[in-house]
Amino acid sequence: MGFIFGAIAKNQDTQTDLPFNFGWIFVIIGGIGLIFCITFGILTLLASKYLKEVKNYNFIFAIAILNCLTGVLGILLGVFTLVELTKPEVKQLFIKV
Repeated sequence: MGFIFGAIAKNQDTQTDLPFNFGWIFVIIGGIGLIFCITFGILTLLASKYLKEVKNYNFIFAIAILNCLTGVLGILLGVFTLVELTKPEVKQLFIKV
């Protein structure tokens, strides 16, 4: 979107008083969002790896809570993970390892 707005602003023949190209705001916000989403996805995959290996209980618990802040799929994933992690027999698995 930012590049499109920037191209439109450059192609206009009218003189504008804008101090800079507002298309860059969209580029910067989109870039930050992309980095955030990729980082969060990697952390979620890392939590799933730790679930398989039955280690790092606190990390998995924190990522499950953070997943509840995302969309419907994240809420389902987070709630079901939290329900399973709070069971006493599951907690014992993490303590033994």
